[in-house]
Amino acid sequence: MPDIEVTSTCKEGYTTTSAIGDRELTVDATNENGPTPNEVLVADYASCFIPAFRVGANKQGFEDIGQVEVAAQGTLDEEDDLESISFELRVESALGESVQDIVERAEDICHIHAALRKELRADVTVTDDADL
Repeated sequence: MPDIEVTSTCKEGYTTTSAIGDRELTVDATNENGPTPNEVLVADYASCFIPAFRVGANKQGFEDIGQVEVAAQGTLDEEDDLESISFELRVESALGESVQDIVERAEDICHIHAALRKELRADVTVTDDADL
């Protein structure tokens, strides 16, 4: 039995609705009725990276790092394929010299990071002690 079950349906055009449990996600390749698949991938990656970053911080001794915000960017090539992804994290708490260790742990923990080809993995920068 699979761990994840998704049913995706496209009745016409380029809009697909995916049923994930009792939730729905609408994705549109033309960006008219929802975000594009590439936009969803970048958002999913960022949404996976944040909790992984929190766990990494916790393992470095930070009990609560406060609010975390990711400005995620994706660059497309001429064929509209993702060429690169970058994250700029802003973290409410001061993490000091532990930042790089936390990022490395987050990369090890994040399932989306593990699933992407190495060239497409996010280039991550962090601004800690941010006024959020």
